[in-house]
Amino acid sequence: MFQALPTPLRKLPVAHRFALAGFALVGLVLLITARSLEPDPRGYGTHEQLGLSPCYFQMTTGHLCPTCGATTAWVHALRGNLARAAAANLGGVLSCVATIVGVPWLLLTAALGRWPMAKPHFRLLLMTATIWLLIVLLDWLRRLVLNS
Repeated sequence: MFQALPTPLRKLPVAHRFALAGFALVGLVLLITARSLEPDPRGYGTHEQLGLSPCYFQMTTGHLCPTCGATTAWVHALRGNLARAAAANLGGVLSCVATIVGVPWLLLTAALGRWPMAKPHFRLLLMTATIWLLIVLLDWLRRLVLNS
C-alpha cells in the first residue's frame, strides 16, 4: 500500500533521474544566462536585458519588491563580487549559491541513480526554505529602509 522512499542504497526510478537531470539543466541555463548579462548599476533591473518588463510592484508603489535585484545579485555573484551581490539582494545570492551547488549534486544523483550521500529529508528542506524566506524578507526591509 505504501511505497518506501528511495534510500542511498536503492536505485531511483528512471523518471526521477530524468526529473533531477532536468532540474540540473534548468539551473545550468540560469547560471549561463546570468553570467552573460551585465549588472545594472541601479542594483536592480538587470532582467530587463532579457526583454522582460520592469518590476510592476516597483513601478506602481515606487518601492522595490522582495525579488528586485535578484538577477543583479546573480550576475555580481557569478563575477565574484559578493559584496555588490549581497547589496543588490541577499536572497538572490543564496539562490545563486544553492544553484551552483545544486547543479552538480543533481547531475551526480541522476547519473548514479541514487542519492550520493543521504537523501534529502522533507523537514530539512522545509526548514531551509523557511530560513531563506526570512532572509529574503529581512533583506527586503533593509533595502526599503536604505532606499527611502
